[in-house]
Amino acid sequence: MGKRNLEKAMSLFPQADFEVNWRPFELNPSAPKTGENKLEMYTRKFGEERIRMMMPRMTETFAKVGLNYSIGGLTGNTFDSHRLIFWAGTLGHAKQDALVEELFSNYFCEEKYIGDRQILLAAAIKVGLDQAEAERILDDSTAFKKEVENEKRTFGRGVSGVPFFIINREEGLSGAQPPETFVEIFRDALKS
Repeated sequence: MGKRNLEKAMSLFPQADFEVNWRPFELNPSAPKTGENKLEMYTRKFGEERIRMMMPRMTETFAKVGLNYSIGGLTGNTFDSHRLIFWAGTLGHAKQDALVEELFSNYFCEEKYIGDRQILLAAAIKVGLDQAEAERILDDSTAFKKEVENEKRTFGRGVSGVPFFIINREEGLSGAQPPETFVEIFRDALKS
């Protein structure tokens, strides 16, 4: 959702040359690799009443950007997805962005667990990444591990939630901001 709002704002500045880099951040680095029921985990974390209030708002918010939000499926450790996203970034911003879009859709709309090797591999193949290389990376737990850890340290300082946007290496915005917020920041940046 935050990604869609960012893209909408960027589309209003055809003269600007935007470069979007996806950086790793784990809300729960100790989450189980096997995954756990998303609704149960969120209920435990936020409480039943808050979940009951959040669900209609989340569904409506996602619908506004053309997405069908679902809280079903599993959640858990996402480190392997970050390694795959980092690799995609070495192949270009478009490849990385396509993979992130696919993984977001898998997780938020299709109830797929993005900690599952087969789901990650299918997403990589779907966006045109090399299957053999994706398999090699997923099978080698050290592939891009240091790079992802370094980026988490570099870009994760002061971040407590996602999405979090860093614009021009200065402006930090937490949460799924409306397009108007990005538009204002982009206008200021283009004046400089």
